[in-house]
Amino acid sequence: MNTPVDPTNPGGTAINTGPGASLGTNAGTNAGMNAGTGAASNYTEGVRSNLSQAGGHVKQAASDAGSALRDAAVAAGEELRVGKANVKADLADGALAGLAAAENAGGAAREQMDALMDKGRDLVDSAAELIRERPLASFGVAFAAGWILAKLARSGDK
Repeated sequence: MNTPVDPTNPGGTAINTGPGASLGTNAGTNAGMNAGTGAASNYTEGVRSNLSQAGGHVKQAASDAGSALRDAAVAAGEELRVGKANVKADLADGALAGLAAAENAGGAAREQMDALMDKGRDLVDSAAELIRERPLASFGVAFAAGWILAKLARSGDK
């Protein structure tokens, strides 16, 4: 018959599980009771020992997880600070580029204004030259334009 070996006992002594074996019940003799109580006590001590070790490992795992989370939070904080600095730098660069674009737009507007002013001056100069060359025709055109404007103004009063 195969007798089980007590895993908590390093010597590997056999556990009596036969009909005469007792685990602290009324069956068996005093010697059987003492042997059964010792085996149960060995198992209990083994369970306690294993649970104690398991608890220690769980505590260590929790401690390691806490350390890892703390380290991750520190690293994330550093990354956020670096990211914040990068965002600030990018926004500052964007603001500078916007100011440069505004300056360029102002310069372009000045150029267009100067071009329009030059065209206006050229038109006034051309009209003055035409008036000098043909004063009678210019007077007739001015008179006709005035008469048309007066007619239009009077028709709006009715």
